[in-house]
Amino acid sequence: MSSNKTTKIIYWVTTGLLALFILPGIFFVTSETATQGTAHLGLPMWFHWELSIGKFIGGIILILPFFPARLKEWVYVAFGIDFISALIAHIAVDGVSAMSLFPVFTFALLIASYITYHKIWVNKG
Repeated sequence: MSSNKTTKIIYWVTTGLLALFILPGIFFVTSETATQGTAHLGLPMWFHWELSIGKFIGGIILILPFFPARLKEWVYVAFGIDFISALIAHIAVDGVSAMSLFPVFTFALLIASYITYHKIWVNKG
C-alpha cells in the first residue's frame, strides 16, 4: 500500500472517529446526564449550550471536505483547546480518573487527524 493511501486511511479513520464522538452530542444536549455533568464541573448552562452548538458546527466543518483549509485550521485549534480544557476540568474537580482519559484519547485522535490532513491537502507536492 502506498504511503499516500495509508495517510488518507489514517486521516479518514481518525477524523471519522472524532465526528462520531462530536456530532451526536447535539442530540443529547438537553439530557439529564449532560446537564448534570456541566453542573458537576461548575460550568454555567449558557456555556454548555455555546460549547455544544460550537462543537456541532466544528464537527461538520471538520468532516466535510469542501470547507476552506484556514477554517479547518481554526476548528482544529478550537477542538484542541476544548479537549485540553476538558482534561483540566475533570482533573480539577475529580482528580485523575477514567473520565480524564477520554479527553486525552480524543486529543490524540485530533493530532493524528491534523497531521495527516496537512500531509494530504495542505502541504501537497
